[in-house]
Amino acid sequence: MTQPIPNHSTTEFPIYEAQSFMDAAEAVAYIQKIYNDSVTTIQDAFTKAIDGHSDEINITSGCYPYLGFRVENKDLYNDPSVSYGVVTEPGLYGGTLTRPDHFQEYYREQIQLILERHKVPVVVGRSSWAIPLPFAVEHSPSDLASDQLWQVKNAFVLPNLSRIDDHGPNCTAPSTYIRPISLFTGERVDFSLHRLHHYTGTQTEHFQSFILLTNYQRYIDAFIEFSISELKRDDSGYTEFVGPGGFHFTRDNLTTEACQKPASLPQMPAYHLKRADGQGITFINIGVGPSNAKTITDHLAVLRPHCWLMLGHCAGLRSTQNLGDYVLAHGYVREDHVLDQDLPLWIPVPALAEVQVALQKAVLNVTHENSEELKSHMRTGTVLTTDNRNWELQSREFYERFRQSRAIAVDMESATVTANGFRFRVPYGTLLCVSDKPIHGEIKLQGIANTFYRQRITQHLEIGLEAIRLLREGGAEQLHSRKLRGFDEPPFR
Repeated sequence: MTQPIPNHSTTEFPIYEAQSFMDAAEAVAYIQKIYNDSVTTIQDAFTKAIDGHSDEINITSGCYPYLGFRVENKDLYNDPSVSYGVVTEPGLYGGTLTRPDHFQEYYREQIQLILERHKVPVVVGRSSWAIPLPFAVEHSPSDLASDQLWQVKNAFVLPNLSRIDDHGPNCTAPSTYIRPISLFTGERVDFSLHRLHHYTGTQTEHFQSFILLTNYQRYIDAFIEFSISELKRDDSGYTEFVGPGGFHFTRDNLTTEACQKPASLPQMPAYHLKRADGQGITFINIGVGPSNAKTITDHLAVLRPHCWLMLGHCAGLRSTQNLGDYVLAHGYVREDHVLDQDLPLWIPVPALAEVQVALQKAVLNVTHENSEELKSHMRTGTVLTTDNRNWELQSREFYERFRQSRAIAVDMESATVTANGFRFRVPYGTLLCVSDKPIHGEIKLQGIANTFYRQRITQHLEIGLEAIRLLREGGAEQLHSRKLRGFDEPPFR
């Protein structure tokens, strides 16, 4: 039950209207109330500003909800097998939260773990960290006069990039009296939610906990066909299929003709095969290159997905490889350069056993081969990811690195996706398909390429989907390996 706290000073946290809770559902409900009240305050003030009543604006209470708790030495929970939902040092922990409508189940789960393991109450209140206007007001008139625009800019809080950083995920944040409860502040999460909508063309409430990434639109085409067939099945567990440009179908309004891609696609279109429990599949065509791979995973990370997997094409480096062979990456040479400052090259990025086993088992299940037969067309090894789109023109310079690293394939996204998964504590994996062998003179000709795409893309996608099924059935909690977390981590997953 709730225990009202008179003012923020007695809670030791910089919050107002504070209440303490020993029930996770009640805590989340109060988080929702504070957030709703704050957003309503900002929206009402915005309407007054547009109507010319700026003198009536008061947005001092339009702030993020705050969650905190104190752990003493006697309250510590010692279980070396636990990777999250626990703190290892006594002290104060707290931080701002956002969008409880979207993160309701996530917040409830994380708070419940704290309550169960540490036996201490959590405190919820209104912070003094204002919610920026763009994150509270979804749409605004496009014909604002210059004086109205001036009033809006001066009367409201706008996003402050000096407060939106990744010091937490990068383990570079300075020590503070109150330690963070999660990797991201409320404002950082809101920033990424807006970016995801911009890049993918879909609302963030549609994103699912298992994410596939690819660098070819043909995989998306195959995913559309798969999703249509799954929605038609009564026992599939999938309820909706959503994509950009008003692409939204259920079993009731589903036809193959209706499920056509919109004429205009966003930069990185996303398609969501949804389940009622949120454990469905989001598939995104991230395009080519490490910059895109970093951009999308920087923002996907705030959703706290259970896993992201890269399904793409690569250049094979061994003479024994054939076009269409698979590469299961267990190591990476990071020559993408886009994460060098955030995750220095001296930091190893480990393969995750749970994901590797699921990917290999998925290949066996889909191809119906045994382990010995599989060795003839799937290799496990190191993938070199480069930011040089035309690396083939400098292949002599690359030869030495190929030899020294024992790389078996080259691509432009896998190491970035994997390194950002490690950085953001999101489980990751990579299964690539050899589409050419430039250093052996095997370059895709148009006819050969079309045959290759027809024969391999559908099977490759089936393997990725089967891997997700295996991971989901194995239990999401098994995915969040202790390899991804250090000795002094925020308690939230």
